[in-house]
Amino acid sequence: MDVSSSEEPPRPRVLLADDDVSVGTAVTRLLAPSCDVVGCVTDVGALFDAASRLQPDVIVVDLFMPTHDGLDTCRHLRGVMPHAKIVVVSGADDASTRTRVLKAGASAFVSKMKVVDDLLPAIQGAFAT
Repeated sequence: MDVSSSEEPPRPRVLLADDDVSVGTAVTRLLAPSCDVVGCVTDVGALFDAASRLQPDVIVVDLFMPTHDGLDTCRHLRGVMPHAKIVVVSGADDASTRTRVLKAGASAFVSKMKVVDDLLPAIQGAFAT
Protein backbone atom coordinates (compact mmCIF):
# COMPACT_ATOMS: atom_id res chain seq x y z
CA MET A 1 0.00 0.00 0.00
CA ASP A 2 1.37 3.39 -0.99
CA VAL A 3 1.16 5.83 1.92
CA SER A 4 2.68 8.76 0.08
CA SER A 5 0.48 11.79 -0.15
CA SER A 6 -0.45 13.16 -3.54
CA GLU A 7 -1.83 16.35 -2.04
CA GLU A 8 -0.33 19.53 -3.37
CA PRO A 9 0.77 22.17 -0.89
CA PRO A 10 -1.80 24.91 -0.28
CA ARG A 11 -1.76 27.76 -2.77
CA PRO A 12 -1.75 31.28 -1.37
CA ARG A 13 -4.85 33.36 -2.06
CA VAL A 14 -3.49 36.66 -3.38
CA LEU A 15 -5.11 40.07 -3.78
CA LEU A 16 -3.31 42.51 -6.09
CA ALA A 17 -3.47 46.30 -5.90
CA ASP A 18 -1.85 48.45 -8.60
CA ASP A 19 -3.25 51.55 -10.26
CA ASP A 20 -1.96 50.34 -13.65
CA VAL A 21 -4.40 47.76 -15.03
CA SER A 22 -1.79 46.32 -17.40
CA VAL A 23 0.57 45.66 -14.47
CA GLY A 24 -2.22 43.87 -12.61
CA THR A 25 -2.98 41.75 -15.66
CA ALA A 26 0.69 40.84 -16.18
CA VAL A 27 1.22 40.00 -12.50
CA THR A 28 -1.92 37.86 -12.47
CA ARG A 29 -0.54 35.84 -15.38
CA LEU A 30 2.84 35.55 -13.66
CA LEU A 31 1.31 34.24 -10.44
CA ALA A 32 -1.50 32.07 -11.83
CA PRO A 33 0.48 28.80 -12.02
CA SER A 34 1.37 28.97 -8.30
CA CYS A 35 -1.20 31.21 -6.59
CA ASP A 36 -4.93 31.80 -6.58
CA VAL A 37 -5.31 35.45 -7.52
CA VAL A 38 -8.65 36.30 -5.90
CA GLY A 39 -8.82 39.90 -7.08
CA CYS A 40 -7.05 42.80 -8.70
CA VAL A 41 -7.96 46.38 -7.78
CA THR A 42 -6.75 49.76 -8.97
CA ASP A 43 -7.40 52.04 -6.00
CA VAL A 44 -7.00 51.93 -2.24
CA GLY A 45 -10.71 52.20 -1.45
CA ALA A 46 -11.37 49.11 -3.57
CA LEU A 47 -8.36 47.44 -1.92
CA PHE A 48 -9.79 47.84 1.59
CA ASP A 49 -13.21 46.60 0.45
CA ALA A 50 -11.81 43.61 -1.47
CA ALA A 51 -9.42 42.65 1.35
CA SER A 52 -12.26 42.61 3.85
CA ARG A 53 -14.59 40.68 1.55
CA LEU A 54 -12.10 38.20 0.03
CA GLN A 55 -9.86 37.54 3.07
CA PRO A 56 -6.67 36.88 1.07
CA ASP A 57 -3.60 35.22 2.55
CA VAL A 58 -1.28 37.70 0.84
CA ILE A 59 -1.89 41.25 -0.38
CA VAL A 60 0.48 42.60 -3.03
CA VAL A 61 0.27 46.38 -3.09
CA ASP A 62 2.02 49.06 -5.12
CA LEU A 63 3.66 51.54 -2.76
CA PHE A 64 2.59 54.54 -4.84
CA MET A 65 -1.15 54.38 -5.37
CA PRO A 66 -3.05 57.58 -6.21
CA THR A 67 -4.63 59.49 -3.30
CA HIS A 68 -3.09 57.34 -0.54
CA ASP A 69 0.33 57.01 1.00
CA GLY A 70 1.53 53.42 0.61
CA LEU A 71 2.97 53.29 4.11
CA ASP A 72 -0.35 54.38 5.62
CA THR A 73 -2.11 51.81 3.46
CA CYS A 74 0.23 49.11 4.74
CA ARG A 75 -0.31 50.16 8.37
CA HIS A 76 -4.09 50.19 7.91
CA LEU A 77 -4.11 46.75 6.30
CA ARG A 78 -1.91 45.39 9.09
CA GLY A 79 -4.36 46.78 11.66
CA VAL A 80 -7.55 45.44 10.11
CA MET A 81 -6.16 42.20 8.64
CA PRO A 82 -3.38 41.04 10.95
CA HIS A 83 -3.48 37.51 9.50
CA ALA A 84 -2.80 38.67 5.93
CA LYS A 85 0.78 39.03 4.74
CA ILE A 86 1.61 42.18 2.82
CA VAL A 87 4.12 42.33 -0.02
CA VAL A 88 4.91 45.85 -1.20
CA VAL A 89 6.09 46.47 -4.75
CA SER A 90 7.77 49.73 -5.68
CA GLY A 91 9.90 51.39 -8.32
CA ALA A 92 11.72 53.17 -5.49
CA ASP A 93 14.32 50.57 -4.59
CA ASP A 94 16.59 51.97 -1.91
CA ALA A 95 17.48 50.97 1.64
CA SER A 96 15.44 53.76 3.21
CA THR A 97 12.26 52.81 1.34
CA ARG A 98 12.73 49.12 2.15
CA THR A 99 13.22 49.90 5.85
CA ARG A 100 10.14 52.16 6.02
CA VAL A 101 7.99 49.56 4.23
CA LEU A 102 9.01 46.77 6.59
CA LYS A 103 8.51 49.01 9.65
CA ALA A 104 5.01 49.80 8.37
CA GLY A 105 4.13 46.11 8.61
CA ALA A 106 4.97 44.58 5.26
CA SER A 107 6.32 41.04 5.21
CA ALA A 108 8.39 41.68 2.09
CA PHE A 109 9.48 44.34 -0.38
CA VAL A 110 9.99 43.73 -4.09
CA SER A 111 11.51 46.13 -6.59
CA LYS A 112 9.36 46.64 -9.69
CA MET A 113 12.52 46.03 -11.70
CA LYS A 114 12.73 42.50 -10.25
CA VAL A 115 9.06 41.49 -10.08
CA VAL A 116 9.45 38.63 -12.55
CA ASP A 117 12.21 37.00 -10.50
CA ASP A 118 11.40 38.08 -6.95
CA LEU A 119 7.63 38.44 -6.50
CA LEU A 120 6.62 34.77 -6.37
CA PRO A 121 9.41 33.84 -3.90
CA ALA A 122 8.41 36.84 -1.73
CA ILE A 123 4.77 35.72 -1.73
CA GLN A 124 5.68 32.12 -0.97
CA GLY A 125 8.02 33.18 1.82
CA ALA A 126 5.42 35.46 3.38
CA PHE A 127 2.72 32.79 3.07
CA ALA A 128 4.92 30.19 4.76
CA THR A 129 5.39 32.29 7.89
